[in-house]
Amino acid sequence: MKKLKVMTIFGTRPEAIKMCPLVKKLEEYKEIESKVCLTAQHREMLDMVVKLFDVKPDYDLNVMQHGQTITDITVKVLKGLEEVLNKEKPDIVLVHGDTSTTFVGALAAFYQKIKVGHVEAGLRSGNIYSPYPEEMNRKLTSNLANINFAPTEGNYNNLIKAGVDKKDIFITGNTVIDALLSVVKEDYVFENDLLNNIDYKNKKVVVMTCHRRENWGKPMEDIFTGVKELCEENKEIEVVFPVHLNPKIKELANNILGDKDNIHLIEPLDYEPFVNLLNKAYLILTDSGGIQEEAPSLGKPILVMRTETERPEAEQAGTVKVIGVTKENIKAEANLLLNNDNEYKKMENAVNPYGDGTAAQRTVEALLYYFGQKNERPQDYKIHLL
Repeated sequence: MKKLKVMTIFGTRPEAIKMCPLVKKLEEYKEIESKVCLTAQHREMLDMVVKLFDVKPDYDLNVMQHGQTITDITVKVLKGLEEVLNKEKPDIVLVHGDTSTTFVGALAAFYQKIKVGHVEAGLRSGNIYSPYPEEMNRKLTSNLANINFAPTEGNYNNLIKAGVDKKDIFITGNTVIDALLSVVKEDYVFENDLLNNIDYKNKKVVVMTCHRRENWGKPMEDIFTGVKELCEENKEIEVVFPVHLNPKIKELANNILGDKDNIHLIEPLDYEPFVNLLNKAYLILTDSGGIQEEAPSLGKPILVMRTETERPEAEQAGTVKVIGVTKENIKAEANLLLNNDNEYKKMENAVNPYGDGTAAQRTVEALLYYFGQKNERPQDYKIHLL
């Protein structure tokens, strides 16, 4: 039987975290010929993850340039993929999530009448400008996809509402849990001595991330001011903030947060030390999407500094709370968890709404079933609240 040729296309750190476990699983199947194409929409942060998971790309478009626009990325990726797809002619292209690489990868495959599989399909915030441009990317990609791999039943329902045929949707869980479970270690030692020397037992360590485009400007200024005032009022906390490489974010963070003894502004972390830092944290403040999936599996309360989320499952389970972007809300919600044990314990219970560590395997089995190489449709993942 002819091998099924599967090409995975990704270009950012979050995509790599979630696609690398899938690439490694594809490599295990003798029925599959696996090809990997990086767009390198991100460069340094992408390379860190690819190296961690020992993924060896077949193609690298290397489109990253400082100051590039969404249009720049779109044009370069579309042109670069045309040549790659013409040469390889895969049976199916797999794209992930909601980046510009995701949408353009699906579009490039569609132009050549190559089937598209959308990993992490069906997430919706309901606002096409938040997150921007991700919400529209994921909607457009769903329209281009032949197969949709939905992490949860809620994502499945979103796709059904959008008119996707249920036979083309597989509920797999999220591959981020596959990645997470493979790298978290209770005895983890950081390369950064500052992180090794923090008193995690006696201090309430708050890990913070903030980088979303829709928070640039005044929202981010308010977020940073709220965190600064929070640290002034709570001397027992230590905030660790791996600052995004974007110069505007770095400048604003240094200006507002740079002179506080209990705020540590550090360089971005590789995936492995970052999730091990999350595992040691007391509380997480974030505007990230992926962290909303990772931290619940670690039993860490998460306050989301956004006005909506496309990942409602953890909020419904009680581990995540969307608090907006005003400094008053950030201070009030964080203070509640820092100073009220009962409220903290309500959110502390470990829940795992996004996966059980076998999402990559379900995805590969679904591919083989779709292409007629397996007789049985894989069982859908069901959310488990632990």
